[in-house]
Amino acid sequence: MSKKILVTGATGFLGGAFVKRFSTLPETLVLAPLRNLNSKLPDSVEKTHISNIDQSTEWTQSLTGVSVVVHSAARVHVMHEDPVQSLEKFRAINVEGTLNLARQAIQAGVKRFIFISSIKVNGEATLPGSAFSADDLPQPSDPYGISKFEAEQQLIQLASTGAIEVVIIRPVLIYGAGVGANFQQMMRWLVKGFPLPFGAVDNLRSLVSLDNVVDLVTTCIDHPQAANQVFLVSDDEDVSTTELMQRLITFLGVKTWLVPIPVGVLVSLAGLLGRRATAQRLLGSLQVDIKKTKLVLGWRPSVSLEEGLKSTAQHFLEARK
Repeated sequence: MSKKILVTGATGFLGGAFVKRFSTLPETLVLAPLRNLNSKLPDSVEKTHISNIDQSTEWTQSLTGVSVVVHSAARVHVMHEDPVQSLEKFRAINVEGTLNLARQAIQAGVKRFIFISSIKVNGEATLPGSAFSADDLPQPSDPYGISKFEAEQQLIQLASTGAIEVVIIRPVLIYGAGVGANFQQMMRWLVKGFPLPFGAVDNLRSLVSLDNVVDLVTTCIDHPQAANQVFLVSDDEDVSTTELMQRLITFLGVKTWLVPIPVGVLVSLAGLLGRRATAQRLLGSLQVDIKKTKLVLGWRPSVSLEEGLKSTAQHFLEARK
């Protein structure tokens, strides 16, 4: 029996990877709601027009015949925004927009709603030797994390009625071929060959390759034990910022010197420059424990950290040619 999967955010880094993978599954139809119907997607993907995602979006046409929704579209981080106004903007899309879609999915008879949340629901950092787990008490602190947490809570309430199954996935930092934002910027720094002051960072951070996130969500499409659960996802191997950069230097084939500046000095400099958030991401620890994901689903990362970083670096170099 064929199934139809609706994927929001289909032109994004993550959503695009979902569409590409799902379109190869047997007896599976993929539908992508798009602002621009000329967006390039696999030929087998069905497209419908949608102008935005908020509390007033009409989803009826897009949800016809859909059995699973994978909701990856979201308002993501915006720099230098007023915190109060920012939270309201995040809520409009990430909370109200999500709940509007979920409620209409129930009316359309959708069986399962997979929500791509964020590790920011757990918090911003972990102490040395500790790691976030899926069932920890959430401690979101920024508008994005708060909005994702609020959406999760309301989705869980909908699931408690028995009207729909909800699966919540909280990824850590996702990297992979075509990655943008801070990870791409880091590779740009490295290929320039300038000395960088990150040779003595002894933190530990969990990362996850794009392939592993897509593989986990593919597993959650119809796994019976995934229903109404929260899962964390990572490559299951943590690295320091120094080690991460050293590995990328190798895969990028560049000669960049990582100067061993004490972390305390870097933190102080970041504070003076107004870059505390950036310093936290580079210098602080954020580890996750994915035991629940592995135990409940019988899932393991299919791509190692080493393999993921190597393919990411290779794609970055090819894109620069």
